[in-house]
Amino acid sequence: MNPLLSGIRVLDLSRLLPGPFCTLYLAQLGAEVVKIEEPKGGDYTRSLSPELFALVNRGKKSVTLDLRKPEGAAVLKRLVGEADVLIESFRPGVMDKLGCGYDALKAINPRLVYAALTGYGQTGPYRDRAGHDMNYCGYAGALDQIGTAGGPPALPNTQIADLAGGALTCAVGILAAVVGARASGRGALVDVGMMDGTLALQVVALATLRTLGAGNPRGTDMLTGGLPNYSLYECADGKWFALGALEGKFWQNFCSAAGRPDLARKPLAPGKAGAALRDEVGALFKTRTRDEWETLLADRDACASGIYTPEEALRNPQALARGMVETANGKPALASPIKIPGDARPPVADAPALGADTLAVLSAAGLDGAACERLRAAGAI
Repeated sequence: MNPLLSGIRVLDLSRLLPGPFCTLYLAQLGAEVVKIEEPKGGDYTRSLSPELFALVNRGKKSVTLDLRKPEGAAVLKRLVGEADVLIESFRPGVMDKLGCGYDALKAINPRLVYAALTGYGQTGPYRDRAGHDMNYCGYAGALDQIGTAGGPPALPNTQIADLAGGALTCAVGILAAVVGARASGRGALVDVGMMDGTLALQVVALATLRTLGAGNPRGTDMLTGGLPNYSLYECADGKWFALGALEGKFWQNFCSAAGRPDLARKPLAPGKAGAALRDEVGALFKTRTRDEWETLLADRDACASGIYTPEEALRNPQALARGMVETANGKPALASPIKIPGDARPPVADAPALGADTLAVLSAAGLDGAACERLRAAGAI
């Protein structure tokens, strides 16, 4: 069985994190991803964070093209003729100014799936604004809900808007459009705004708003620490534990395993009503280290787990058993989390050097050595 996306060619014009993370998933599923980069410097992440670049650009080819030069734009159009997908992350209108917008490219290849991954989408009053993950999360209501009760908003080190609201949302849109193109012969414009995608993730906060008529302050909602049986607790060694015993059966299992069956008879309530019980549970957790709690609760069906550092997460036996940890350039990397039995996917290659595949890709597109040399002389590659 070939990789599921074998034969799908993706032209990736995106930079930094969201777009490259999106196409990493496609590459891990077997697509051929050709990363189009500026000849001078390439993707900004190459210099801003070389290790991040190495992680999210594995399994791709690198071709240098200066799209601001007519010769470079002409080469892109030539490549579009044989592509299934093009993804870009420029501000709205930039590709049109280069003569490579959706309308121009679909005239060359009507089955092309053109994905525009931007902060705010192609329409609306914010469409031309600059932004980063925290800005999209801020506008979408996500940052307001992250942090402890009574404390300030907190910045998570998982980029919610970039990765979930943007990259993965875009990947779903691309795959849906590819399926549609195969059935109809017509491609599509996939317009993904990271603020939209992050707002779509706020279902629990919206459920609270629908129930109470207003949202709860950070750290007090059902799944952000408002309930004593679904919260984070410090252990005797200063490490932390996640107690997720939300349902009654799991809460009873935890109380029994901890030797405090009396706690199961006390009312579980948010806010001040549950403060006394929270204090009791907090004192209980400080009687053992994190790993002692882990050992005690491992087989007690209590939805309880230690809170691991990134280094510990890479050594987690479950992650290792699932083949999630690979090696790239002699350092740890993460495998695809999508496991499909029978899908013959070899490990993806390391990230490419800037322009490593330019000549090979252009040659396959019908450009001979003399034509490539003229492009180089013009500064287009």
